[in-house]
Amino acid sequence: MKWFDYTALTLVIIGAVNWLLVGIFRFDLVAFLFGNLSWLSRIIYTLVGLCGLYLISLYGRITGSS
Repeated sequence: MKWFDYTALTLVIIGAVNWLLVGIFRFDLVAFLFGNLSWLSRIIYTLVGLCGLYLISLYGRITGSS
């Protein structure tokens, strides 16, 4: 399941970079590449959000391993 952790982390990092661009430059990279709230951009936003929620479980796994 480690591959899923890395995939989720990668998607969340991409989402974080997108929010950084929105915050600093008012530039939404996902909307630019896939359309403003098109079905594909909504899927990407949803996947990033779900991966972020999944990564909350890292708190329990990181603290539980020490």
